[in-house]
Amino acid sequence: MSIEVGSKLQGKVTGITNFGAFVELPEGSTGLVHISEVADNYVKDINDHLKVGDQVEVKVINVEKDGKIGLSIKKAVDRPESAAPAYTPRPRQGRSNDSRGRDNNRGSRDSFRPKENFETKMAKFLKDSEDRLSSLKRSTETKRGGRGGRRG
Repeated sequence: MSIEVGSKLQGKVTGITNFGAFVELPEGSTGLVHISEVADNYVKDINDHLKVGDQVEVKVINVEKDGKIGLSIKKAVDRPESAAPAYTPRPRQGRSNDSRGRDNNRGSRDSFRPKENFETKMAKFLKDSEDRLSSLKRSTETKRGGRGGRRG
């Protein structure tokens, strides 16, 4: 049986490193299971999941030209396709009032205010930013005794 991408094989863990585990395959070749391919959840320490001598089922995920074999334990496990989609949208929520009886979804004042375009918002932001920067410069210059500061 040749080692092809996608094939599932039984192997024996022969070595463990901080980045993965080396697995001896049936024909005597050795492949690497990267730490990210050990389990579905985050693996901080591979020793919590594997020990030298463990028999594991692996799936071949790549075979490089230089003979290196990439293996995966988590992809070798057959999982039935669940009926639920991976993304489930949240249900739409209607208007809700807070404890003081106000509407959280746009107040009555906002419904009469025209929508601002990007340029108007940017101009307001720049003006506010420049005002804050100039007041900050004034306060730091007086504290450091810089130009325009008090001398005495």
